Amino acid sequence: QVQLVESGGGSVQAGGSLRLSCTASGGTTSRYCMAWFHQAPGKEREGVAMIDTDGYTYADSVKGRFTISKDNAKNTLYLQMNSLKPEDTAIYYCAADGPGYCSWSFLPTAFNYWGQGTQVTVSS
Repeated sequence: QVQLVESGGGSVQAGGSLRLSCTASGGTTSRYCMAWFHQAPGKEREGVAMIDTDGYTYADSVKGRFTISKDNAKNTLYLQMNSLKPEDTAIYYCAADGPGYCSWSFLPTAFNYWGQGTQVTVSS
């Protein structure tokens, strides 16, 4: 059973940066499709970025601003968020699917392991 714990959320002004971390236990990040989702109040959970050993992909809304990466030796997934906007305000969740490669689907139902989430608030 994979367990995911996010950290690094907080409050920042528009244009600022934050780095989220997600530490995995019970499984190795090298063997799973790993992803970040976010969910704003009153909205559905949406995919932000996804990575496996073959590559990565981003939602159009964050391309050029966010970078997903992972350190398999530390079993940790990261999301570097730059040029943050108020519309990035949401709870950010780490997710894992597998073991195996990504299907490159941002449907939440494609992921079977989830963290508890970390709040990101961007003020204008």
